[in-house]
Amino acid sequence: MRKLKIKPNDIREYLEIEPIDLPKYAASLLNLANRFSGGTRPRVVGQMTELIQEFSGRTIDEWEKWYIEHYPDSIEEATRRVRNMIDNFRRVLDELDDENIRTWVNDLVIVQTFIGLKFQEAIIAKLAENLDIEYRLANPEEEAKGIDGFIGETPVSIKPATYEQMNNIKDNINAEIIFYEKKKDYILIEYNHQIK
Repeated sequence: MRKLKIKPNDIREYLEIEPIDLPKYAASLLNLANRFSGGTRPRVVGQMTELIQEFSGRTIDEWEKWYIEHYPDSIEEATRRVRNMIDNFRRVLDELDDENIRTWVNDLVIVQTFIGLKFQEAIIAKLAENLDIEYRLANPEEEAKGIDGFIGETPVSIKPATYEQMNNIKDNINAEIIFYEKKKDYILIEYNHQIK
């Protein structure tokens, strides 16, 4: 089987669409501002995957005309939202000094790395507390078998929720699997009621 890579600029070229010219870093900054402001969310600009299906034209000019007729204020509203967020960024950038940056870098490198690597223990401890059972972490020999710890007498393994979907690469772990999913403000865990 052969593979072929098509770059985004190739697609623009084949569709005869001129590339946009922005200052260095501008696209990344605008993408970030858009993400925070929700400037191009469906409630502002429409559900694009559905709209493009409704569109019966063939050219970029026809698409632009059709879109503006159906959503006359959306480009301006999206622009306003992104502009407001850029203004917020500008104010924050003016306040950033070496101490703020050092604090952020320290938190990322030291604290967040530690949390990311050690949160399995927090999951085991919280579940054990919830079940009112003692827990312990696995020793190196147990870890080699895929066991992260014990809640009571039950060996447990901590896995991301996406692990369930990886049937073809599942390990043969002789332990109860506790699944977790990182949400915006919390970690959701799912476990078997047989832990004791």
